[in-house]
Amino acid sequence: MTCIIIEDEIPAQNLLKNYISKLPDINLIATFQTATQAHDFFKNQTTDLVFLDINLPDISGLDFIKTIKSPPAIIMTTAYSEYAVSSFELDTIVDYLVKPYSFDRFLKAIQKAAIRSSSFNTQEQEDLMFLNVDKTLHKIVFEDVLYLESDRNYITVITKTQKLSYIDSLKNWIQKLPEQDFIQIHKSFIINTKYVDKISGNEVFINTQRLPIGRTFKPELLKKLRIV
Repeated sequence: MTCIIIEDEIPAQNLLKNYISKLPDINLIATFQTATQAHDFFKNQTTDLVFLDINLPDISGLDFIKTIKSPPAIIMTTAYSEYAVSSFELDTIVDYLVKPYSFDRFLKAIQKAAIRSSSFNTQEQEDLMFLNVDKTLHKIVFEDVLYLESDRNYITVITKTQKLSYIDSLKNWIQKLPEQDFIQIHKSFIINTKYVDKISGNEVFINTQRLPIGRTFKPELLKKLRIV
């Protein structure tokens, strides 16, 4: 995801640059101190995300948005929380950050922008999500998820290429995953049926992993796999 910064205060610019540099999936392509400079950028280029200060020296950030044809996702930054209500009247604004803001708060705004960003079409939005693990956003493509394991208050998401653990519940995940491919097979496991290699007794084999099948979950699993 590409982004630009429109911010006249150098310390505020540097804070954003520092936060952005910690996220490998975001590429900062330009920084501007005035709306006029940014307007020239949009004449010939585009971006997925804009960090926009409300109080700029030439025109306000809110007025600037109205000059952009097909504006991208925008995260407003301001020292005044009272601007938040009026800023959300514009559909293109996904979040606002009140200065000074923490890295965790910045991450939440990025997560909203990633879904709204023009770099993802509607179908892609349905097929992926971003996980905030150890203050890093990881893109999870549902099709690549092999299974999920619950251990007390933690969920481990196992994909073809990564293994991520964070605080969550299977109950939340079963509502997020595509129903046609995923099913809960045990109080501690949800699997992607596309990767089932075989079933032996009360165990399912996925990518050399043996996972238990709960007695109450087995009938639905067999039905989903069309085993009669």
